[in-house]
Amino acid sequence: MYRASDEVANEEWLRALDRAAERLDLSSETRSRAADLFLSTVPEGERSKRPALAAAIYVATLAAGDGRSQGDVADAVGVSRLSVQSRWKDLMAEAGLEPPSW
Repeated sequence: MYRASDEVANEEWLRALDRAAERLDLSSETRSRAADLFLSTVPEGERSKRPALAAAIYVATLAAGDGRSQGDVADAVGVSRLSVQSRWKDLMAEAGLEPPSW
């Protein structure tokens, strides 16, 4: 869980989330879930925030049934697909969500 002050402190990243969500045409449910995931697990280092944001968006698309590919999410956020690939499973487990069984 996160505090309201976390939203203020990460306002820039939430705007980046909104821009990426627009590019991906995500539902409001998916956007909200992505913001919750990001704010609940936001890393300390600035350099890690963009990949964490991409992973949060990807996990949110899976959880909300609004699936997008890792590559599409990575492109929308401006990171490599590997950044998403290396983070999404840990984030999903940390959030208490079950990964898909493709």
